[in-house]
Amino acid sequence: MENFRLKVFRTVAEGLSFRKAAEVLHLSQPAVSQQIRALEEEAGVRLFDRAGGEGHGTQIALTEAGRVLLKYANRAAQTMAEAQRALAALNHEVAGELRLGASTTVAQYVLPHILGAFLRQYPHVKLSVVSGNTERIVQVVAEERVALGLIEGPAMRREVKTERMTRDEMVLIASPDHPWAALKGSIDVAELAKVPLVLREQGSGSRRVVERALKHAGLPLKSLQVAMELDSTEAIISGVEAGLGVGFVSRWSVTKVLRLGSVRVVRIKGLQIVRDFSFVRLAGTEAAGAAAVFQRFALAAVATPEKSGR
Repeated sequence: MENFRLKVFRTVAEGLSFRKAAEVLHLSQPAVSQQIRALEEEAGVRLFDRAGGEGHGTQIALTEAGRVLLKYANRAAQTMAEAQRALAALNHEVAGELRLGASTTVAQYVLPHILGAFLRQYPHVKLSVVSGNTERIVQVVAEERVALGLIEGPAMRREVKTERMTRDEMVLIASPDHPWAALKGSIDVAELAKVPLVLREQGSGSRRVVERALKHAGLPLKSLQVAMELDSTEAIISGVEAGLGVGFVSRWSVTKVLRLGSVRVVRIKGLQIVRDFSFVRLAGTEAAGAAAVFQRFALAAVATPEKSGR
């Protein structure tokens, strides 16, 4: 129901890229450029500063007029989304656009099982998902670019609030050839300082949770031998399989590789790293419309093993 030119404008403004907007909207780049030029002619102002044109890698920025229009375009999009939800409610349907944000582990291992079942039950919801590390998802929630976020670590910002979705455990994994893989018992936490570690990047919720737990267990972070910092759980699992070190990952992520035998879980004496996967939204707000329905659906799904796929 949103004006198409304004939707194109908002998409370009969000990524500051004609190419990225074309990919999101499933249009050609010339078609995106044409819509923006038509909107500029209609408004009588220039909306973007283009350094060197509109091609691949071009740096663009919103003009002052573009920043003003973006505020109203966002309001208009929200109003039309509310209208669509209200019209759907007359027929007792859940409909409209739902923009979610999900941190990396949640997006890869938890969300796909939930989304498939959700869309089968609510086919009139138009869903999009932004993924990134926890820090990134909290940022897009704070900027009101998504209706609801799902994260795997502490939010670390006052303008948002969190609510538990489910519990998760971080486990230490090693390759089958690692000396620890054959142990029947547990290792002491101090042993972690003697081996290369493969960790997530700074800003990752998983990284924060692991560092906090190790520090609390009396292992100084400066004593760790960080061999590599990687930007995804899959990369850590691959690095461990290749013998680059041991690493901490979500138990949700290792079901298949444990079954295949390509990694082993190593127990640590007196250390269990448990965390929350949480919903995150702007402080002072409540989930509404499709976001509220999705939140209730997700809570039910993760509480039922066959639905969550765990």
